[in-house]
Amino acid sequence: MASNYDTTEFVDADFQAHKAPMPASGFSSLSPRAPTREEVDLKVSEAQQKLAELKRAQEELERERANLEETRRRQAEFQTGRAEMMQHLARGLTLLEKAEFTARQDAEQMKLVVGEFQTVLTGLQSIDEEAWNHDSFNTELSRALACVENARMEWNAARLRFPLLSGQPTGGAQPTLPKGAPSSALQEMSLGQLCKVGLALTWPLALVALLALGLMVFLVLRH
Repeated sequence: MASNYDTTEFVDADFQAHKAPMPASGFSSLSPRAPTREEVDLKVSEAQQKLAELKRAQEELERERANLEETRRRQAEFQTGRAEMMQHLARGLTLLEKAEFTARQDAEQMKLVVGEFQTVLTGLQSIDEEAWNHDSFNTELSRALACVENARMEWNAARLRFPLLSGQPTGGAQPTLPKGAPSSALQEMSLGQLCKVGLALTWPLALVALLALGLMVFLVLRH
């Protein structure tokens, strides 16, 4: 007679509970058969796909890194350029404001000289030698010489203040000398040159004085 028995009596429950699970990927070392060609091709395709995804991710990171480096370079260029231009512009403003102030002073001085020249020129043009008669000849001549000497003094003073009147090239506004201040050009002259300048400035006055003295003597002797 066959005896009845339970097949679970020979199964160790603790062993089954602690049995290692089968790996999810790859081929099981406990597999009873070798992988097929199709399975190997599938695994190769999956590996290539993962490598392509990693490569795309690497390229994306490289592009992001290049963009960040370009942004950093542009930021550095901006900061350096701003600091440089702020320094240049601040210095340029100081120089231009100073030059503008000097040019304004020069323009005011030139305006005064232009007015003086116009006045003297009008006086010279108003002299009419044909209107002189015999009796007033010496007086009119003395006045005319005084007018010429006054014009010469204005011209010489203006030449010292504005070198362009002497034909010297100028690169911009020339500094003017205030009235009464010594001229650097005169300071650089020798004693002989100063004597010549003094003689050139004073001989017309001496001539006028001599003519006036002669006229007075003539009038006294005539009466």
